[in-house]
Amino acid sequence: MTLTKESFHGALPPASEVTKADMDSTREKEEALLQSVTTSGAVVPRKRAVGRLVMHSMAMFGREFCYAVEAAFVTPVLLSVGLPKNLYSLVWLISPILGFVLQPVVGSASDHCTCSWGRRRPYILGLGIIMLLGMALYLNGDVMISAFIGERDNRRTWAIVITMLGVVLFDFAADFIDGPIKAYLFDVCSHQDKEKGLHYHALFTGLGGALGYLTGAMDWGQTVLGYSLASEFQVIFFFAALVFLVCLTVHLRSIPEVPLRYKNEETKILLEVTESYKYSSIEEEIKNGYLKSTCTEIKAAAKPGKCAVMSHTEDQRRMTLKSLLKTLLSMPSHYRYLCVSHLFGWMAFLSNMLFFTDFMGQVVYQGSPYAPHNSTLYLTYKTGVEVGCWGLCINAISSSAYSYLQKILLPYIGLKGLYFIGYLLFGLGTGLIGLFPNVYSTLALCSLFGVMSSTLYTVPFHLIAEYHREEESLKLQDGEQAGEHGRGKGIDCAALTCMVQLAQIILGVGLGLLVSVAGSAVTVISASTVALIGCCFVAFCVRYVE
Repeated sequence: MTLTKESFHGALPPASEVTKADMDSTREKEEALLQSVTTSGAVVPRKRAVGRLVMHSMAMFGREFCYAVEAAFVTPVLLSVGLPKNLYSLVWLISPILGFVLQPVVGSASDHCTCSWGRRRPYILGLGIIMLLGMALYLNGDVMISAFIGERDNRRTWAIVITMLGVVLFDFAADFIDGPIKAYLFDVCSHQDKEKGLHYHALFTGLGGALGYLTGAMDWGQTVLGYSLASEFQVIFFFAALVFLVCLTVHLRSIPEVPLRYKNEETKILLEVTESYKYSSIEEEIKNGYLKSTCTEIKAAAKPGKCAVMSHTEDQRRMTLKSLLKTLLSMPSHYRYLCVSHLFGWMAFLSNMLFFTDFMGQVVYQGSPYAPHNSTLYLTYKTGVEVGCWGLCINAISSSAYSYLQKILLPYIGLKGLYFIGYLLFGLGTGLIGLFPNVYSTLALCSLFGVMSSTLYTVPFHLIAEYHREEESLKLQDGEQAGEHGRGKGIDCAALTCMVQLAQIILGVGLGLLVSVAGSAVTVISASTVALIGCCFVAFCVRYVE
């Protein structure tokens, strides 16, 4: 059923003298409700307060805080528990393979999720719990195993297994959670608020990363917490878990979602959110029976607090994996080109970030993670890792600053200019670091990493929003319902996020072998090369909406 303004008024019964006063007093509420429904029947989200968008962005703050902890410590942790070099690539392969296979499935499932809490938030909560579990295992695995196993060889083996499991779980959930968060933003915000929301996401991503790297750069062993807990890694876990739990809770309570319901396997029920941020029906909004049961489809389908405004077929709701793959392959070419450019960007970014602290320890400071822990070589390596954390902190701060600068640059250079500059500066910066591995020049050039980070978290998703806006406008011109297409925003965001997992798979197969043969220096050179290739792809292949 399509609910239009004309049919809406045509369905109203004649007003009696008794109800006329109530009708007059509630007409403003009715008009406000009608403004959220277009003539095509699609619900247009109303304008969101800045505070709500900031609350929504807190998930990115907490996620990036934990990501920063992983980027700073995962390589030293894996090497310190004695992980063999030939298993190092395996760690980076398992999680992205799982994510690459399951991400589109979950993206499509969230598009058609009928949970009363909303479509995206149940997935965000579940993935957040998995993130915490993975972080607990890889930061505390060695201590946990030492408490239960006394024999040295068995303890080492189990410590490696538990730590690897923790890294896999954390990476899987942390990469996975980005898609539902972005789809959640797109669902509940107007086009203008989507742009603001993406900029706030990038801003808080940078701030979370800066705080996470700063936490990793501090020497917690000499503090009260360091003496109280078994290791420095446990102190880091305490702070990371606390920050993430607070941020996740704020995010989940930021903006009420618009849940879906189904009537007779064909009618999809969409909840409209009132100004008090509570779900309420039209009957509750316009009191004293101003709207009666004339709109039978609505009354039959909706429970108290629900309003049916769109229709959907069962075969679209229950997408099998086969039909899902068909949907992905049938995506318009400009979506596929955007995914490829996103793949180049993440390959370049991850090849640098995953090995950066190790690069600082081994190449810049000339230390060794394999030396005895009381030796000068190992202590030098540890110093390099700490300085690398400061470099990543600079990267995160510059990411926040650049995300704000993007809003100023966008009217002048457009999305194409922002996309191109991000890849170009990152490629030049990593190339110079590889050629001149000096402490001070490396730290200065870390600011260019933040430009790339902010670009990857904003511009591709901004383009997705532009593509959907263009498609909906064309459908309205053709007289179709906006939103009546096989792909939802969830699956498009998932397809884009899949490129992160695919980048990890490629790096796990290729870069891990190169590092074991040529050392960490090869990572920054590879990052520079891939970024400059992606720069050309962004300039000539990606489509930009005028």
